[in-house]
Amino acid sequence: MRAGAGVARYLAGRVAAALLVVWAAASVAFLVLHLLPGDPVQIMLGNGYQASPGMADRIRHDYGFDRPLAVQYARFLGRLLHGDLGTSYQQQRPVTAIIGEQLGPTLQLAAAATVLVVLVAGLLALATAGTGAGRGPLARVGRFGRSLVSGVELTAISLPSFWLGILLLTVFSFRLRLLPAAGEGGLAALLLPAVTLALPAAGLLSQVLRDGMQAAWQEPFTLTARSRGLSERAVRARHTLRHAALPALNLAGWFVGHLLGGAVLVETVFARPGLGKVALEAVTSRDIPVVLGVVMAAAAAFAVVSTVVDLLCLAVDPRLRVRRAAV
Repeated sequence: MRAGAGVARYLAGRVAAALLVVWAAASVAFLVLHLLPGDPVQIMLGNGYQASPGMADRIRHDYGFDRPLAVQYARFLGRLLHGDLGTSYQQQRPVTAIIGEQLGPTLQLAAAATVLVVLVAGLLALATAGTGAGRGPLARVGRFGRSLVSGVELTAISLPSFWLGILLLTVFSFRLRLLPAAGEGGLAALLLPAVTLALPAAGLLSQVLRDGMQAAWQEPFTLTARSRGLSERAVRARHTLRHAALPALNLAGWFVGHLLGGAVLVETVFARPGLGKVALEAVTSRDIPVVLGVVMAAAAAFAVVSTVVDLLCLAVDPRLRVRRAAV
């Protein structure tokens, strides 16, 4: 009963922290965007149109640009509480509708990239963790294979997303003509963007998993599992991989940021629709409501993923539940 109350108190704190993150992100983005130089009325009308002074004043009054910044900020927070992200300056449509239309392609890309990251990183870590120990030809082959995989992982981490995307396009689309170069036409069109987004994250996650598994190799629970007659494969899959999953799960917050930042470049390179492309166009045209809406969506995604990761950590490691209950 006491343990359950402790975990519930911890979860309530995590939800409060998630709301604080969303509020802080919205406030910082609002202040930065509104303090940038430039007339929002002229941004709405476009550079090719010059409004009369009377029309500009009327637009400024209708949108509340003539109010003090503190009043505009209060109105902005008030709209947020009712789920209203405002109206796009350029498209003259609700921001929620624009984000809702583009959310599907970005979620497809993110889901495909996440599956690839987990599969590639998990397989590489399982195949190379603990190899090369001891002496003899087999150990030397194991060390060489682990060094080779580590080199490939470091290369993947170091590659800029846009350069990797262009390289994949050149090889698989323009030369071999195996996959489409652009668009959103099914799984074939999704593969190259997902690989572009997944490879750097898979390289980093694989290294973290392997280091965690090798550290767990010397732990008493691993020796106990071996003494019970479990095979090396079973020890890896049931014990060391689970132990290494905790630091890997903590990378999920970074991975969300990587997905959102990388999606802007990947969707541009592969001419895909999505939130990344919307964000890039909104920043270029200074469409403040759309930029704020994308920032809010990103902050909310980060907060939700962080909370879910904390719940998964509690489920994976019972010791954490005991610690949270004791706080």
